[in-house]
Amino acid sequence: MTDEDDASTLPRRQLGRFLRETREGQGLPLDQAARLAELSKSGLHRIETAQVAKVKIREIRALCETYGVSDDETSRVLKLAEQAQVKTWHTAFDGLYSDSTFNMYVGLEASARQLISYHEIVPGLLQTPDYARALISAFYCDSSQDDIDRRVELRLKRQAILTRKSGPVRLELLLHESALHRIVGSPRIMAAELRHLAEISKLPNLSLQIHPFTSGSMRGLLHGPFVILDFGTDAKGEPVEPPLVYFEGAGKADLYLERVEDVRRYAELATAIRSTCMDATRSRDLLRRAARSYAA
Repeated sequence: MTDEDDASTLPRRQLGRFLRETREGQGLPLDQAARLAELSKSGLHRIETAQVAKVKIREIRALCETYGVSDDETSRVLKLAEQAQVKTWHTAFDGLYSDSTFNMYVGLEASARQLISYHEIVPGLLQTPDYARALISAFYCDSSQDDIDRRVELRLKRQAILTRKSGPVRLELLLHESALHRIVGSPRIMAAELRHLAEISKLPNLSLQIHPFTSGSMRGLLHGPFVILDFGTDAKGEPVEPPLVYFEGAGKADLYLERVEDVRRYAELATAIRSTCMDATRSRDLLRRAARSYAA
């Protein structure tokens, strides 16, 4: 394996995605943008598709100037370009990518074709506004109301990937039964959240199965929540982007695994969890019973 093979592709993918979306937002065709930044069309294409082996800082700076990117955003982009040089088998990201523009996971999530998710609380894509606000307010307890409102709004906007008309993301949620009994906010909020899960699980692109307490631990592991992101294949049957596994940092740096063997191991873990889950109908019935218990 070469040094280039060892390098994480995630910073390059995020960098390319940001530059492509910024260019398209400016209404610039690829060839015109390349000419203005004094790059070749093929060179810019390679940057946007994360196919360039080594990111050149001067080229990224030139693209930011061409697109009129603000000084603050340019600084972030250049730091991301520097991160793209780091060679590691896993990638950890923290505060640098916590805002709406550079949030690494949000960009990857929106680009994925399929998500396989194991959680012990309701994940952001399926949270009601009140459930999201209760979680965010508890975590960011020192934040202003405006900041909390902004975070809730951004979380709710992410949910559009499930219901968009063009290519909605396929979500398979394996939800541990503890999520039904861990009160977030209040019984009223829990009742509304569980009713919401029961209804939204009817979407054709959404599968929701409850992993009951009686299933015990899988393979002797206390593995915790994880998400497997699959980006599908192109017209030639080749992967659009390599799949990966994501772990939310919960106050620490988020973690991404990219190696084939790591992704395969978690895919096998998801299969093991799935095999001991309730089916969709029984899961929906349990959600409704739990919702009624909170409303009583």
